Amino acid sequence: MKLTLGVVGRLRAGPEKDLASDYITRAAPLGRGLGFSKIELTEFHPKGKADKTAMTCHVLDALPVGTMRIVLDERGKDISSTEFARLLARWRDEGASHAALLIGGADGWGGQMRDGAAAVLRFGSWTWPHRLVRVMAAEQIYRGLSILAQSPYHRED
Repeated sequence: MKLTLGVVGRLRAGPEKDLASDYITRAAPLGRGLGFSKIELTEFHPKGKADKTAMTCHVLDALPVGTMRIVLDERGKDISSTEFARLLARWRDEGASHAALLIGGADGWGGQMRDGAAAVLRFGSWTWPHRLVRVMAAEQIYRGLSILAQSPYHRED
């Protein structure tokens, strides 16, 4: 199964971009051993200024048909890292070919993105800067795969 961290907008060079890239790079070989053929970070940025509805349509059009969408949204559900890992493993085991963890722009997503999503999640009730959400999502991908690999990276009580 291919796994994508899809992000609306470009991130300039800097520590957040480097850290998110590092987590994706570290996740790739771990994922291959677990049946995740490719792990990547993709930025979406349509030409011109787009509102959240136009951005939602742009991203939906760019995703392959059948992609399991994990939408990050403030109205989403809180789940643990272990639950996230189990979700990825279940989809992989059920034969899904692609899953995408999606981060919207500053104005969030249009309702069409949440409709039909395989999961709508959030990083708690706090408001986070977009650049940090990218890092946190990349880290959760790495952590989820580490959990599946039974790596000591993730520690539970």
